[in-house]
Amino acid sequence: MSFNDNVQLDPSQVQDRRVRGRGGLIGGGIGGGLILLIAALLGVNPQLLEGITGAGQEPQGQGTAPACETGADADARLDCRITGTVNSLNAFWPAYLTDYGVQYPQPETVIFDDAVSTGCGTASSAVGPFYCPADTTAYFDPGFFQDLVDRFGSSGGPLAQEYVVAHEFGHHIQNVLGYLDRAQQDPQGPESGAVRVELQADCYAGLWVRHASTQPGPDGQPFLEPITQQDLNDALSAAAAVGDDRIQEAATGEVSPEAWTHGSSEQRQKWFYTGYETGDINQCDTFSTPAL
Repeated sequence: MSFNDNVQLDPSQVQDRRVRGRGGLIGGGIGGGLILLIAALLGVNPQLLEGITGAGQEPQGQGTAPACETGADADARLDCRITGTVNSLNAFWPAYLTDYGVQYPQPETVIFDDAVSTGCGTASSAVGPFYCPADTTAYFDPGFFQDLVDRFGSSGGPLAQEYVVAHEFGHHIQNVLGYLDRAQQDPQGPESGAVRVELQADCYAGLWVRHASTQPGPDGQPFLEPITQQDLNDALSAAAAVGDDRIQEAATGEVSPEAWTHGSSEQRQKWFYTGYETGDINQCDTFSTPAL
């Protein structure tokens, strides 16, 4: 989804902790890099981060995302696209949850490269994007989005990237509503709590997409233009690219559902589309349905 060119962004909602180039931290071959990424991709278990240290010195710089002032900037630059998506999510969710009597505590967002210190431990770029419930912060290394294309075969379209941001904010909504801990209680398997948590976050991402082009921002103008079929295809491509079955097959040549933590490509597409098609958070109850 493209941004409305003149919409005003709020870069203060995103901390920029990048201080140098990204480096090759995801390297080491498809096996090692993917094993780490599978463990944390789009919904990290905070306990997993405790041991992810020594992958590079932690960046110490901090500030707001630079040069991100308008929607045109968000269309032109990835860091500004992350910022604009965060702005849109922070406009949408409090308005939506008000109808359910739920207050929305705005999460923090951090853009980093190399390594980052979090409330869940120190993480390297190898873990991909993640949400840490201990400090209610979503973390993004912009270099991941190219990996999503190069390593996982996703479309590189804007909604493929925005979907990732919206998914991590979905984990924040789960944290607010009390669902997130279910991943810890039942962490693995095709019908596990972990898989249900991830699919629900995909559904929440689709729900945001449904409303993003009509939800007004602070200046009364929606951040995003109406969705096109190509936008939707881009998001579905990204959802499929991070399915457990596709990642397992790429890494080992085999698919082992008993080791799933995020759901299959088909499931991830299904639940994203459920949120998009219905626009109804009640339809995102992955915990009550036997048919994922």
